[in-house]
Amino acid sequence: MQLIDPNHPTYRHLWVRVAIVAVCVGWGIFEFIAGDPFWGVLALAAGAYSFYMLIWTFDPKPPEAAAPAVVDDDEEDEEKPATEEKKAD
Repeated sequence: MQLIDPNHPTYRHLWVRVAIVAVCVGWGIFEFIAGDPFWGVLALAAGAYSFYMLIWTFDPKPPEAAAPAVVDDDEEDEEKPATEEKKAD
């Protein structure tokens, strides 16, 4: 199960990926200092996972070009309101 999609455009910049890891690790350290080791372990685990996904194994793929939309002339005729069709008769 993949929790972080490394190909998402948000993670393209290095500073974003480093900031996510730093916030998770910092929050884990804060929880340990505050005396709540359970939440500290969870935050550090999130930091370790984000480090693994966003820095250690990060291999961005170039964005795929979307195929241009082709408008079919037949579809335009079908979308006319009924009032215009009656006027044509």
